[in-house]
Amino acid sequence: MFSYKTNGTCSQKIQFTVDENNKIHDIIFTGGCRGNTQGVALLAEGRDIDEVYAIVSGVQCRNGTSCPDQLSKAILAYKNSL
Repeated sequence: MFSYKTNGTCSQKIQFTVDENNKIHDIIFTGGCRGNTQGVALLAEGRDIDEVYAIVSGVQCRNGTSCPDQLSKAILAYKNSL
């Protein structure tokens, strides 16, 4: 499970797995607005990580970022760790 410490959001951490087909699974936000983070996680579940990145990157809430935007940063960090 990949873990990413968020910055500038109410959520503190995002965890997820990526399968051999580049699909994201088991997305868990620690903290944040439960309904929003749960919704983002469910909508992203099973999608290609590049598709999820393109959809959520740049979504703004406050502090120049958002929980969806932080998911895009987590995906980028995951890809850079490979």
